[in-house]
Amino acid sequence: MTEEQVLIDQSPPPSAPEPNPNSLIHPRLVSFEHGLLPIQKLAFTDPIQTLAPIKQKLADAASNNRVGSAAIAEALQISGDHARLVLETLGSVLHSEGDPLVRAKPEEVDSVGADLRDLVLFLYVQSYKKLMPRTHKDSAAVADVWPSTSAFDGYLSALSPIQANVRRNPQLEGAHILSACCLLTYCFEYGETVSHLVSPFFDDSVEMANLSAVLCCFIIVLSVFQQSLNFDMLIFPSHGLNLVRSNSRRFMPSQADDEAHQLSYLQKHLGNIISFLGEPVEGEGEESLVISMEAFEHLGFLVQFGDKGSDISPLSQATPFFANSDPDMPAVPVPVSQVHDWLLQNIASALESITERISGKENGPSNTSDQDDAMSDACATPNKVAPSGRGPCLIEGVSKTSLVKQASDLRGRSVKVVNCHDSVIYLLAPLRYATVHGCSDTTIVLGAVGKALRVEHCERVHVIAAAKRVCIANCRECVFFLGVNQRPLIVGDNHKLQVAPYNTYYSHLGEHMSEVGLESTINKWDKPLALGAVDPHDSLSHPAGVSDAQAESAACVDPDQFVNFLIPNWFSGEDTGSTKDNPFPLPDTYMAAQQRNLKNLDETRRSLRETPLEENRKKELSSALHVYFKDWLYASGNIRQLYCLQGD
Repeated sequence: MTEEQVLIDQSPPPSAPEPNPNSLIHPRLVSFEHGLLPIQKLAFTDPIQTLAPIKQKLADAASNNRVGSAAIAEALQISGDHARLVLETLGSVLHSEGDPLVRAKPEEVDSVGADLRDLVLFLYVQSYKKLMPRTHKDSAAVADVWPSTSAFDGYLSALSPIQANVRRNPQLEGAHILSACCLLTYCFEYGETVSHLVSPFFDDSVEMANLSAVLCCFIIVLSVFQQSLNFDMLIFPSHGLNLVRSNSRRFMPSQADDEAHQLSYLQKHLGNIISFLGEPVEGEGEESLVISMEAFEHLGFLVQFGDKGSDISPLSQATPFFANSDPDMPAVPVPVSQVHDWLLQNIASALESITERISGKENGPSNTSDQDDAMSDACATPNKVAPSGRGPCLIEGVSKTSLVKQASDLRGRSVKVVNCHDSVIYLLAPLRYATVHGCSDTTIVLGAVGKALRVEHCERVHVIAAAKRVCIANCRECVFFLGVNQRPLIVGDNHKLQVAPYNTYYSHLGEHMSEVGLESTINKWDKPLALGAVDPHDSLSHPAGVSDAQAESAACVDPDQFVNFLIPNWFSGEDTGSTKDNPFPLPDTYMAAQQRNLKNLDETRRSLRETPLEENRKKELSSALHVYFKDWLYASGNIRQLYCLQGD
C-alpha cells in the first residue's frame, strides 16, 4: 500500500450533504401569521368533534362545493359581519391565486364564497396557539430601547416628537404659531432659500446636493403651522418634559422556531386534518377513507415544498402517488392512511433538519446559511436588510435613522419590520404580505400591500400604507394613515389608536397598486372592526371571562390636524412613474380642512407682507428664524432624518 493510499484510507468519510430545502416540507407561514381570527366561536377546543357536524351543515348548504357568507353565519352561529370577515381573511391567505375568492371583487365576496375544503382547513387551524415571543437574551443591555449614545444627545437626550409630552402653555403655543408663520413668510417674501436656513447645521464639507431632502424637512414645518397637534412637538429648555420609554423588549420567534412550532402542531393534528379531506370508499363505510389528487392539493393551504412562494409547484407533484399523473385522466384516489404516513415521514425529516440548524447555531458557527443568520446580522448591523429565501425579507433593529428601500432592494414579496425605533422607514415596493412588530416612535411608509398587513406590539408609531387588508393588534398611541380596501381589523389590548385617510404618494405607487390588485376607489379606513380584547391564539394564559371583552377601537384623526406626508424624490434621475398625487380621494371634511389651513396661511403671509421692515429688522428676523428652526429640528427629532437623507 502506498503512502498516498494510506492517507486516503485514513481520511474521514465525507460528510452527508446538506438537505435540499426544496425536498423538505414547510408550513405555510402566512396561514398561521395572517390567517387567524380571535373570534371565540372559531376557537374549537376539540376540532374533530366540533367541526364534523359544522362541516356537514356547510356541505348541505354548499353550491358547487362552495359556501357563501350566509351559510357560514348560520352554521357557525356568528354575525354576518364576522362571516364576511372569515371569507376576506381566508381569501387573503389562500395558496391558490386562481381561486374565485381571491379574484372576487368586493361586492362579489359574499356570493362567491369559499371552497368547502379550504374553509374547513381554515376553521381547523383556528385552534392553533402562537409561539410565545422570547425575551432578549441580554435583557439588561436592552432595558432601554434607545441606544445610550447618539450624535444628538448633547443637545437633547434622544427625544422624539411623540416621546416628549410638553406641558401645554397657551402663551408659548401662540409664540410657536407666530414663529412658524414668520419662517414661512420670511422665505416667501425675502427670497431666503431653505438650503441657506439649514446650512449652518452642516459642516462645510457636506455637499447640499440633495435639495429634495431638505425640502422634505421644510414641508414638515408647514405641517407645524397646519395643525395644532404638532405644536406639542416644539420643545424648548424652559418646558417641563414627561418622558415615556419602554422598559422591556420582546423579540419575534425566528423563522426556524415558528416552522418547528407549526410543524409540530400539524404533526399532532395531521390525522384529523386529512380525515376532513377524505371520502369513504363506496360500499366500505367511513372506516375506509381515500383522498383524491384534487382534495390533496387543498393541503397546500397548510404545507408546501420549495423555496419561492408563488413559484412553488403543485403539492401533488412532490408525492410518489400523484406525481406525473396523466392530466387527461383523473388520478386514482389514495388511501388516507398512505397519505398520512408519507406526510408524517416528511414532517419528521423537516423537524430534524430544523433542530440541527438551531443546535448548530447554539453550539458554534455553522456553514449553513439561513434566515436566522440573516436576522442576527440585521440586528447587529442597523440599516441592513436580511436576505430572503422562502421567508419574508427582514428589516430589524433600525434606530435613530432613515431607511429607504425600493422594489429592487426587497427580495421576494413579503417583508417584516421588527424592533425599529425612533426612525423613518420607507418601503416603496409592491408587497404581498407585511408585518410590523415591536416598533416605537417610528414612521413606516409601506408601498402597496396586496394581501395583508399586520401591525402588532407597537408604541407611538405612524404607519402610512396602501393595503387590501390591515390588522392592528396590541398597539398603543399609534396613528394609521390608510388606503385600505377592507375594514381595518383591531384585535387585542389596544389604547389610544387613531386612523386617518391615506396622505401621501410616490411616483410608482399607482403601478404598484395595479400590480397587487388594490382599488383606489375603495377606502374603508374609517370603518374599523374591533374584535375581542384577548387573542385566543396567544400562548399566554388569561383570566377567565376576559376573552369576551370588547377591544378598544380607533378614533378618527381630527380633520384640522390632518396633513399630507411628503416622500422626497431621491431617484429623480431614474425612470419615474406616473403617479402625481394621492390616488385615494380625501373625504370632503378633510379636503375642506386643508383648504382652510391654506387660506389661513395666505392671510398670514399677506399680513406680514404689508408690514414694512427696515433692513436691520430683517436681519434680526433672519437670526431669530435660524434659532427657532434649529431648535425645532433638534427637539422634534427631524434633524436625524435630515442628516440621513442628505447622506444617502
